[in-house]
Amino acid sequence: LNDLPTAKNALDLIRIVPNPFYGRSGVGRGRYEISQVDTRAKITNLPQRCTIRIFTLNGVLVRTFRKDSEEPDVEWDLKNEYGVPIASGVYIIHIEAPGLGEKVIKFFAIMPQVDLNNY
Repeated sequence: LNDLPTAKNALDLIRIVPNPFYGRSGVGRGRYEISQVDTRAKITNLPQRCTIRIFTLNGVLVRTFRKDSEEPDVEWDLKNEYGVPIASGVYIIHIEAPGLGEKVIKFFAIMPQVDLNNY
């Protein structure tokens, strides 16, 4: 967006989908639940340049994404910086867009139990 006021207002359109995330619910199967160990969420309507930080409710940093592309979204594999799947719970997502502002959204995930016997 070339118009600064419009670009700032566009921050209100940022979402994460699906939210809430219900593991093994069948909703979004194939799009968000690829397999037992490959689940995803998508942060949408992002500006070209931004930093996305995902925190637990206790303020522990879970994951950071730095975006500088025309793509309007970032796919999160629901894992932390070390590749470990997140636990079920509420997460705070902070988006910082230089020159535009900040946006905070909440994300709720119910993660499925992984059955390694049938993997």
